[in-house]
Amino acid sequence: MRFAHTWTTCSVRSTRDVTPAIREIVLRPEGTGIENYPIGSHVTIGVLIDGRPETRCYSLVGDFSPDGYRIAVRRAPDSRGGSRYMWTLKPGARVEVSSPASLLEIDWSRSSYCLIAGGIGITPIFGIAAALMRRNADVRLHYAVKSRDDAAFLDELSELLGDRLIVHAGDEGQRIDLDDTFAGLPPDAATIICGPMRLLEAARRRWAAAARPPTDLRYETFGSSGLLPTASFRVRIENSGREIMVPDNRSMLDALNEAGYEVMSDCQRGECGVCAIDVVAVDGQIDHRDVFFSDHQKQTNRKICPCVSRAVGAITVNTLYLNDISRS
Repeated sequence: MRFAHTWTTCSVRSTRDVTPAIREIVLRPEGTGIENYPIGSHVTIGVLIDGRPETRCYSLVGDFSPDGYRIAVRRAPDSRGGSRYMWTLKPGARVEVSSPASLLEIDWSRSSYCLIAGGIGITPIFGIAAALMRRNADVRLHYAVKSRDDAAFLDELSELLGDRLIVHAGDEGQRIDLDDTFAGLPPDAATIICGPMRLLEAARRRWAAAARPPTDLRYETFGSSGLLPTASFRVRIENSGREIMVPDNRSMLDALNEAGYEVMSDCQRGECGVCAIDVVAVDGQIDHRDVFFSDHQKQTNRKICPCVSRAVGAITVNTLYLNDISRS
C-alpha cells in the first residue's frame, strides 16, 4: 500500500462559494499543526451518505498554508453523494481527514511547462502553477470551462499568471485546440493536466499523435467523471450464480466488498490498477473511468478498475477473492 494514511479530526474553518456550483472549504486540524506536503497532493475525507460512512478524495488548492487544508468541491448533479454531504458542512463542523498524499510526479527541472485544467480540475493545477512561477519557469495555463462564471479562482489565477493564463470558455467559442497547443511547445516541455475523462483521453491521443514522449505527459484525475451517464448496473460473479446491484451513488468496489468479495485496492482513484479484476462478459457497455489502462486495453474490456469504472447494463466478473462467509 502506497498510502499509509494518518487520520486526524479537522474542523471547518471557513466556506465560500467561488462559483455557483463550486464551494471552497478550509479544514483545520484540531490540536496539531499542518506538516508540509508535496504540490499536487490530495486528502481523503470521511463523509456520510444516506447515514453510511464512506470516503471521498479532494485535491488541495494552491500553496501550502499553515492555516488549513484548502479544498474545492463541485456539487455535481450526478454525484454519488459525497459533494452533497460536503456542501452541508458549516464552519465549526468536524470531519475526519487523512494526511495529504500525492500520485503526481512532477519533474521540476524542465524550463517549459504546459498546464491544462478542465473545470474543477483547476484544484491541483493552481498550486503547480504557483510553484512554477516561483521557479521563474516558462509556464502557460490553459483553463477550459463552460463559461467564465464556472471558472473557479479566476481572479487569483489572473493575478498570479497574467497573460500566461489562457481561458477557453465554451460559451464564447474558445474551445482548447490540443493539436495546436502541443505543436507550439518546445521539444522538452512537460504537460500536466487535470480534468474530466473526455479531456484526459483526448489529451493522451493528441499527445501520442504529436509523437511526444509519453512520460512528458502527467495527469491528475477525479474518478467521478466518465464518458457515460452514472446509473445503477448489475455485476454477475462468474460460476457463483450471484448478481450484485451497484447503485448510482456507490462504487462497484464498495458493492463487491460489502457483498463479501474481497477486492484489493489502493488509490481508489483509477490510477494505480491494484483493484483491477477480470471481466468475463459484458451485457451492455463498460465506462472505463480509470487512467491506468491504455486505450487498447479499455477497448478489449478484459479488465476493469471497480474503484471508479462503471457499466451500463450488466457485466460478469471474476474477482479472484472470496471470503469464507461468501463460500458457505
